[in-house]
Amino acid sequence: MEKADITLTTPAFADGLRIPPVAKGKVAIITNTVAVAEEKYRSAQEMVVKYGERVIHVTWPNNFLAERDQMVKIVEKIAADPDVKALILNQGVAGTNAAIDKLLETRKDIFIIYCNPHEDLNEVAERAHLVLAFDELRVGNMLPVQAKRMGANVFVHYSCQRHMAMSSLSQRRGLMRQKCIEMGIEFVSTMTLDPIGPGLPVAYRFIMEDVPKMVEKYGKDTAFFSSNCSMQAPLIKAIMDAGAIFPQPCCPSPYHGFVTALGIESNMENPNNLQHVIDETRKILKEKKLAGRFSTWPAPISMMFTFGSTEYAMKIINGEVSADKLDTEVLKKFLSEYAKVEVSVMPHIDEKGKEYPNFLMTTMEYLTY
Repeated sequence: MEKADITLTTPAFADGLRIPPVAKGKVAIITNTVAVAEEKYRSAQEMVVKYGERVIHVTWPNNFLAERDQMVKIVEKIAADPDVKALILNQGVAGTNAAIDKLLETRKDIFIIYCNPHEDLNEVAERAHLVLAFDELRVGNMLPVQAKRMGANVFVHYSCQRHMAMSSLSQRRGLMRQKCIEMGIEFVSTMTLDPIGPGLPVAYRFIMEDVPKMVEKYGKDTAFFSSNCSMQAPLIKAIMDAGAIFPQPCCPSPYHGFVTALGIESNMENPNNLQHVIDETRKILKEKKLAGRFSTWPAPISMMFTFGSTEYAMKIINGEVSADKLDTEVLKKFLSEYAKVEVSVMPHIDEKGKEYPNFLMTTMEYLTY
C-alpha cells in the first residue's frame, strides 16, 4: 500500500531549499518545441489557457544538445522573475541539470519538478523537489510481455548512441533482452543515427527502409520499438505498411506518432480529441486488417505529467499542500484524473537499493487497438 505523506530526505529538502507557502505565484513550464515533442508543448499551452498569467511557458532550443548556454539563459530569465514559485521541466533533456545548478545559485525558493529526465536519475533527484518519470525499467519487462501477447516472436529495438549512454534507457534495453529470452522471443538491437538536428532525415529514411527488410527476414510477427520521439511516426507508418507489430511508442500515448502516421485530424483544443484519436486509430487499423497488432497506453503520459505537476505546484503555491512532504495521494489523484484510468506510482530505487521518495515512476495498463 502506498504511503500518502512521505517526508523527503533528499538534498533538495535541506533547510536552504524549503519552499515557503505563498498566497500568489506563478508556475513556469519549459517544454520542447512543437517540432521536437508536440504533446509536451500542447500540454503546457493547456495550462496557460487554464491559469492565464499564472503560467509561463517557454521552450528549449530545437537542437538543445548544441545550445547548452541558451538553456542556461532560459532558466536564468525565469529565475529573475520573483513571482515564479515553481518550475516544471518537461522534459528534463541533457543539459537541464547544469541550467538548474545556475538557477540555484540565486533562487532557492522555487519548487522544481522534472518530468522524463534524460540525465543521471540520482543526480536529478538531488536537484528536484519532485520527479515524474515513465517507469523505463518496469516497461523493460512489460513491453516484451505485451508484444508476446500480440503474437510477436521477434523484437527489434532501435536506438542511438546518445540514448544508450543514458543509464535508464540502457538498463531498459537489457531488461527487454532478458525478458525476450525468457519468453522465447528473439531480440534484435539496432543502432541508428541520432535524429536530433541534421541526423533526422537520414534516421527517418533508415527506419522506412529497415523495417520492411526486418519483416522480410523475420516475418510479420515481429514487434518494433524505438527510443526516439521523432522516429515514432515513420516507424508506425513502416510497420503498418509491413503488417508487423507495434506494442508501444517511446512515450506511451494515443497521440505519439499515430496521428501523423495515420493522417488523423487532431485538434488538441477539443476536449473530446483524445477519444476521437483513439476511435479513428482503431477504425483505420481495423480497415487495414491490423486489429490487435498495435497498442499504447490509454492516456498521453507526457501531457499527464504536465497536468499533474502543474496542479500539484498550484496546491503548493496556494499553501494547500506542504512543500516539505510529498503527498502522493493528491498527486496520484491528479494523474489518474487526467488519464481516466488508475495510474501506478512507485518510488525510484537505484542500483544500490537506495530509494528516492521524491522520484516517482509511473505505469498504466495497455490499450490494444
